[in-house]
Amino acid sequence: MIGQILSTMLPVFLIAGCGALYGRYRTPDIQGLNVLNMELFVPMLVFAVLADQQAPLQEYGWLALAATVVVLGSGVILYPVARLLKLNLKTFLPPMMFNNSGNMGIPILVLAFGDAALPAAIVLFIVEMLLHFSVGLYMLDPHTSIIRRLRLPIVFASIAGLAVNLSGIPLPGWLLETLNMLGGVCIPLMLFALGVRMLDVDFSDWKLGLIGAIACPLSGLILAWPMIALLDLPGLQVASLWVFAALPPAVLNYMVAEQYQQEPHAVASLVLLSNLGSLVVMPIVLGLVFAAGYV
Repeated sequence: MIGQILSTMLPVFLIAGCGALYGRYRTPDIQGLNVLNMELFVPMLVFAVLADQQAPLQEYGWLALAATVVVLGSGVILYPVARLLKLNLKTFLPPMMFNNSGNMGIPILVLAFGDAALPAAIVLFIVEMLLHFSVGLYMLDPHTSIIRRLRLPIVFASIAGLAVNLSGIPLPGWLLETLNMLGGVCIPLMLFALGVRMLDVDFSDWKLGLIGAIACPLSGLILAWPMIALLDLPGLQVASLWVFAALPPAVLNYMVAEQYQQEPHAVASLVLLSNLGSLVVMPIVLGLVFAAGYV
């Protein structure tokens, strides 16, 4: 089991470490890389996975529902905590709800459970992203139009991929292979960018970061447990949901906070310190998942 955990986490740490090392001596345009990733490589991977006829997407409906409960429910159960601790709700709650299902979630799930976990990882990522760019942006600015929130390449790629899959029209093998090759760039690039971002850790709000490092995975796991008990999910989807529920806040929370001027420095500390905390949390969760024999 220790070997499984190490084989999963070491590539994640090493690629992120390469990003941190490179960023330490260079000044890469990480924002430009993230834009390229989110507008090109990630949508291609999403479309390729969803359009592949070998991925029976109807089998992932309950998983998508469970992920929705985990994301939205985290905000609900942490609302009284934020009020009790007198935290700014717009600063604290979005990072607690919208986790790192892209930069960390997809690579960990694929490395831990193999390519068979990629459809589940993509479904979880899509759920989190759609909720982030709808509910999440509404939380920060209720006046932002719905069209603007959903006018994203990943949304179009998701809709197109679902349409192709459900239509039963197979795509040519050469086209799927091209999309998979280009889409495959996004996973290591996500980890590399995460490593560069780690250099921006601000310890001035370390108390808030410590609260987030505990509250984010704890709230997700608390919500995942009844969903797994209630829903008849296959073992691989159960394992994927446990990992998804324990993920730290998405780095995207910082970018959005900066765009909306919602205490970006506090959000940066919250996000990045929580991601550092995942170095402890994720091996524990993976160990429990492997020990339970879900896959």
